[in-house]
Amino acid sequence: MSEWDLTPDHDRAERIGFDEAIFCAGKSVDQITRLLEGAASDGHTLLFTRLDREKLEGIPGEFREGLDYDEVSRTAFFGCAAEIGAGPRVALVAAGSSDVGVAREAVRTLRYYGQACTETYDVGVAGIWRVLDRIEELRELPILIVVAGMDGALPSVVAGLVPGVVIAVPGSSGYGVAANGQAALHAALASCAPGLVVVNVDNGYGAACAALRMLRLLA
Repeated sequence: MSEWDLTPDHDRAERIGFDEAIFCAGKSVDQITRLLEGAASDGHTLLFTRLDREKLEGIPGEFREGLDYDEVSRTAFFGCAAEIGAGPRVALVAAGSSDVGVAREAVRTLRYYGQACTETYDVGVAGIWRVLDRIEELRELPILIVVAGMDGALPSVVAGLVPGVVIAVPGSSGYGVAANGQAALHAALASCAPGLVVVNVDNGYGAACAALRMLRLLA
């Protein structure tokens, strides 16, 4: 087996309810194209994450034109995403504009699986009134994904104000000792807000999958 061989996990959806997401960072255009060829031949849908514009432009036109691409999140759908179900049951809350890319990765993952969500941006704790102005509507939803870089304080604040499950996504934004999200990650892990759930730095995809697993239990 060469370094270019690919073995897609087509049975993953049957095992755990999720298609294999194609993480494009580190993959070549050739590898991505061959995955698209296989999906087109077998009639599979695909979710691509971390697909940057340069790689997108290198994909042959017949496949590139079949992608639903979102540049902010660097995600793409190949084939039809699931139909949106009844009203949103997930809230996406982001601290600042530098967190939007990660937040949108979560939103797009939810959309791929047919789950709508409300989106609330630029409500970081430096202006705490911004999230307080939205707190009543946030309390109505069972699951909240909260993205924050720098000091990563927003997930703890929200988890102390709402009854739903809060999933913290530490963001990699911030100067110096923010250390590419390490400060936000440690803040979330050390949170005194009971029951706060934490995923890895910038892992909007993982947060969305956690939310989807929880929603299945509520169905």
